[in-house]
Formats: sequence, structure tokens, C-alpha cells
Amino acid sequence: MISEAQFQKEIDLIIQNAIREDVGDGDHSSLACIPESAKGKAKLLVKDEGIIAGVAFARQVFTYVDPDLQMEVLIPDGSPVNYGDIVFYVEGSSQSILKAERLVLNAMQRMSAIATKTRHFVEQLDGTGTKILDTRKTTPGIRALEKWAVKIGGGENHRFALYDMIMLKDNHIDFAGGISKAIKMTQDYLKEKDKDLKIIVEARNLGEVEEILKSEEVYRILLDNFNYEDTKKAVALIGTRCLTESSGGIDENTLRKYAECGVDFISSGALTHSVHNMDLSLKAV
Repeated sequence: MISEAQFQKEIDLIIQNAIREDVGDGDHSSLACIPESAKGKAKLLVKDEGIIAGVAFARQVFTYVDPDLQMEVLIPDGSPVNYGDIVFYVEGSSQSILKAERLVLNAMQRMSAIATKTRHFVEQLDGTGTKILDTRKTTPGIRALEKWAVKIGGGENHRFALYDMIMLKDNHIDFAGGISKAIKMTQDYLKEKDKDLKIIVEARNLGEVEEILKSEEVYRILLDNFNYEDTKKAVALIGTRCLTESSGGIDENTLRKYAECGVDFISSGALTHSVHNMDLSLKAV
């Protein structure tokens, strides 16, 4: 995974680009009717229920827009919220609050939705020992926010991008000429480039699992679109030689059944690509 410093750089870039996109040469609506010296206070109001996420991000946005803005947090990230709850107050320049408003709301609404769905999946897995993973099926440009939200919801991050982990999927294997060849070429590449990256290999059937196990240094085997019985067989076959991950069409109705097959991880793109934003508002006090 990427370092904390790299992750923070991604967050900084998101804030900078979002403010550039939204504000441009100025928030002329506010500039036109609100004096520069005007001070105000606003509250983040919940009009939904779920898990709140993005409070720490909101603080960074407010600080970026105006370091003099002050936040009073009442409900921290990862907490359950209900209709009518007030998550935080922000106080300072009225123009600055309005400049930051839309980015804060857009981000927190989506992050809270992702955290809420992730928490639901985590609760479904309670007692199994299986962990839920996100994927790269994220909104272009804001992946760091969405993966942050998964962590807030209690899930785990998969690789962040193409550069921090090796993942040999069906197309890599087919283009390379087979599983063993793809793994060998990857291992040679990592040695040549002096890179220390974990290797995950996708298996489409039990025969491919057996072939993967012939190679050393595979960190995890991805069991893609396996049924329950074959998943159990694959887990038994793999044993402790490497970690196991199930994926492919797994939803809240089948999640626990796959976990009970004994896999270490279940990855789900639905955590980030199929959520309904939480209803939040920033209202003047």
C-alpha cells in the first residue's frame, strides 16, 4: 500500500483541483452580496441515517480555503448518525464558509454512503475472521476519498493503484501465455527493477489454483466467480501457503456464505461504485 505521505498528497491534490474547478476566479455569488468582513457560523446537519465520514477531510478543506476558519466537531468520523444530528459547527468568514461548502458536502455525502455500506458488510462478516476489501472500481479523481471512507466504515483497502501491488488477472495471464509464465515473468521483472511488491494471482477454476501453487512467492490467490463448494475446495487446497480472496458478484446476500468457506478476504466493487449518497446540509446558524 502507499505511504501516509503519498496518501496525503492525493488528498491535497483532490482539494486543490476541486476548489479550482468549483471556484475558478471567484465565488461571485458571495462576493456580490456578502461583505468581506462578514463573520458567520454554520452547522453540518444530517438528514439521513448511517455512518458519518469525511469530517477530517472537511477540516482540511476549510483550512485550505481559510486557515482562520474554526471547526467544533460534535460527531467524529465512523460514528452512527440519525436524522437531525449536528456533526460539526464551522465559524469564521462567511465568504470562506460558502466557498468551501459544496466541496465539503459533495465529499461527505459520498464518503458517508461508502462508510455506511462498508459497515453493513463488516457487520455481516462478524465472527468469521474474513475481512472486506475495496477495489479500484472508484470514481476517477477521488479514489483517495473513497478508499478513506472504506477504512472509516471498518473495511480494508486493497491496493491503491496499479503501482503499489502486482495483480495478475485473467487478461494478464492470457496475454502472457499462461499462469506459470506470467508469474515467472513478473518475478523476473521485480528483481530486475529492484521492486518489493506483493503478487496476487487470479484463478478461474481449481486447476488454475493448483498451477498457481507450483510457483513460490505468491502473496494471495484471488478466487474469481467460484461457487461455494469450489471455494471450500480451493481454501483446503491452498491451506497456509498463501492468503485467499473471493470476488465476483458477491453481494450482501451471499457475503457471509463465502466467508464461511474460510477465505481470508472478500473484495467488493459495490462498496464504492453502488452507493446512494447520504443527505447532508450545511446550514447557517
